[in-house]
Amino acid sequence: MVCSCAWAQDPPKLEFEVASVKSAEPIVAGTTQVDIGMHIDGAQVRFTSLALRDLLRMAYRVKTYQVEGPEWIVSDRYDISAKLPDGAKRDQVPDMLQNLLRERFQITSHLTKKEFPVLGLVVAKNGLKVKQSAPDPESDAAAAAATNIEASGSAAGVSVSFGKGAYYKFADNKFEFKHVTMAQVADSLARYEADPVLDMTNSPGYYDFVLSLSQEDYYGMLIRAAMSAGVQLPPQALRMVEMSNGDSLAAAMESVGLRLERRKAPLDVLVVDKANKVPTSN
Repeated sequence: MVCSCAWAQDPPKLEFEVASVKSAEPIVAGTTQVDIGMHIDGAQVRFTSLALRDLLRMAYRVKTYQVEGPEWIVSDRYDISAKLPDGAKRDQVPDMLQNLLRERFQITSHLTKKEFPVLGLVVAKNGLKVKQSAPDPESDAAAAAATNIEASGSAAGVSVSFGKGAYYKFADNKFEFKHVTMAQVADSLARYEADPVLDMTNSPGYYDFVLSLSQEDYYGMLIRAAMSAGVQLPPQALRMVEMSNGDSLAAAMESVGLRLERRKAPLDVLVVDKANKVPTSN
């Protein structure tokens, strides 16, 4: 009797076909315009002027506040240009990015659980007062895939495109949201708040609305976002943050039927134990 046995094999490692990782110029206060983000065009993948923290966030599919490590993973920025192998799918890009970051930055990390003070984005007592955007199958599919996220910013404000007409702008003393989910609203607000913001609205669909702010709150939030992104700021910028009390944001959110409530929540955290500032050669 002949026995034919086959050993189970591990699936092939997901890797970019070729990839270039280079240091990008640091973002400093007074820079006229900064363009950052991720873009996929066919087989070409580009990550532009992103901190290692943001690259890890994308690679492990977590939020910014769920990545911790040395201070430089926020301040030092990198440009990555890569090519997808034949047959690869866009939803495999995060796994390929994980492997690339581990290899080029020699990263060692671990996962832990941590309780955070958070801001819950909830529907106000009198209900949601914004209407859903008109359905757009092409735009909705693009927003769900989120393969092209591009941002630009300067002292005049910030603009973030989620692709196919979905975006938010933070400029001229206001937030403008166009065809965004409540989860995207929460993620966007989190960039301008000291604490994580979690979507707890249980409101599906896409929305358009504007939140008008006082000048003090607008500048305070803009500076807070810059500090979180590792931008070097002069000491007087901190005083502008202290002048911001958030009252105008709370009033604007109440006018559209939303609130931010203080809560606590246990969240997974990716802790970077060790990583090289300079990536290995391409």
